[in-house]
Amino acid sequence: MRGHNHSILQEPLKDFILLGVSDRPWLELPLFAVLLVSYILAMLGNIAIILVSRLDSQLHSPMYIFLGHLSFLDLCYTTTTVPQMLVNMGSSSKTISYAGCTMQYAIFHWLGCTECIVLAAMALDRYVAICEPLRYAVIMHRPLCQQLVAVAWLSGFGNSLVQVVLTVQLPFCGRQVLNNFFCEVPAMIKLSCADTAMNDTTLAVLVAFFVLVPLALILFSYGFIARAVLRIQSSRGRHKAFGTCSSHLVVVSLFYLPAIYMYLQPSSSYSQEQGKFISLFYSIITPTLNPFIYTLRNKDVKGALRKLLSRIWRLCRLGSEM
Repeated sequence: MRGHNHSILQEPLKDFILLGVSDRPWLELPLFAVLLVSYILAMLGNIAIILVSRLDSQLHSPMYIFLGHLSFLDLCYTTTTVPQMLVNMGSSSKTISYAGCTMQYAIFHWLGCTECIVLAAMALDRYVAICEPLRYAVIMHRPLCQQLVAVAWLSGFGNSLVQVVLTVQLPFCGRQVLNNFFCEVPAMIKLSCADTAMNDTTLAVLVAFFVLVPLALILFSYGFIARAVLRIQSSRGRHKAFGTCSSHLVVVSLFYLPAIYMYLQPSSSYSQEQGKFISLFYSIITPTLNPFIYTLRNKDVKGALRKLLSRIWRLCRLGSEM
């Protein structure tokens, strides 16, 4: 067996075939259109959030620092996966190189774990703002926000590095066909012909840590927030407090529920058919919806967007007159 695996590892690895919906050819064109529109909306929405959080002085508070990083993460999420999906759906070739596949799942897992921690940091920010309003500026100072963001990015990178080191050692036998839209670690493990117990265990432990620990902190924070809000006497005050948290809760639900289903189920019950559509949801649908969730419920962001658009309009008019 060792000799067999060694010979496999010595062979040059061929391109991977990403099946996507090639078994349902009638679905390719409508899905291509949905992905293209969603990608454009995700790019425009997240770039707009990043710009207003940087350019508008009223949006330099910790909440919008985290929101800007969340939008950047979503922007990278979609760019890591969607262009390749569009290329594959628009052509008869459904391949991706081994190096491209490795790069794709490495970046994807880096961004995913980073987003888990950024969402937890946003929950901490909301907890301090509502439960400790008088000490908010002292506790949530800019250096702390930058440290939390740095921890998120470095932790995500560490998790991704471990997953990549373990996954690239797996041998792949026969046709290298992934029943997915893009390369992902669970699908790669499922494809391997070797004993993947170590990979399965490591993936489960790391994902449990990076998903369940931040989720527990989020739920813990919102438990205290709910108790504090219910003590507010005026209904207007309660409504305002809940309004500042509802957008974040929706985003947390859209991100965590698919991730828990995808990564925290036993490998024996993992279904590639279901998994590929769930991964499609959190790789494109969630990043597309996030900017709209925050802008529709946030007066400050909507006001900053209006000012940005009016500034762009004035610049366009000036350019046309010249």
